[in-house]
Amino acid sequence: MAEISIKALRRLEFGKGASRRIRRDGQVPAVIYGHGSQPVHISLPAKEVLAAIKTSNVLLDIDIEGSVELTLPKSIVRNPLKGHLEHIDLLLVRRDERVTVSVPVHAEGTFDRDGILEHVQNTIEVECLAISIPQFLELDLTGLMAGESKTAADVKLPQGTTLVSDPTSIVVHLSVRATIEEPVAVAPAEGEAAPTTGEAAPAEGDSEKK
Repeated sequence: MAEISIKALRRLEFGKGASRRIRRDGQVPAVIYGHGSQPVHISLPAKEVLAAIKTSNVLLDIDIEGSVELTLPKSIVRNPLKGHLEHIDLLLVRRDERVTVSVPVHAEGTFDRDGILEHVQNTIEVECLAISIPQFLELDLTGLMAGESKTAADVKLPQGTTLVSDPTSIVVHLSVRATIEEPVAVAPAEGEAAPTTGEAAPAEGDSEKK
């Protein structure tokens, strides 16, 4: 489990104007909450936070004027146009505490190449110790045939980790590849007339006499 230390500054100003000034200074507004304690409003260096959250479910040791709090990012807000960080919520955790988190699922193994692999869920929810959160979980697709699926119950879990997601929920599905049938022209057999369109020709003797 990745754990990164970041120094923080207490926030004394609030509101949209103050948040904009914080972001202009290369910081990101944040709040620490949990365990029944009062929320602590802080600002963090944006570049360090961006580098840290590239790792899924990273633990952050937030150093606030010499007092260190162990936290887990729970809500990260980005600017929808520019992508930079707008705000981050950090949940207080203890090292011996069990937490519920969403963990990415990595599929591996050889499956039926005649099918089309669809990732229905990229993550599943599990419960584990805060200091033992896996960075990803493995799902073996070996032998999966077109038309079949793998569920959350098929995902391999490390020791001490329990499944929270519905075990019957589909994680990946191998769709049957669609085939397009093209019309084939059939040549008439020897001695047979080629098929015609329109009205049938009159039978012998039925033609109008002149």
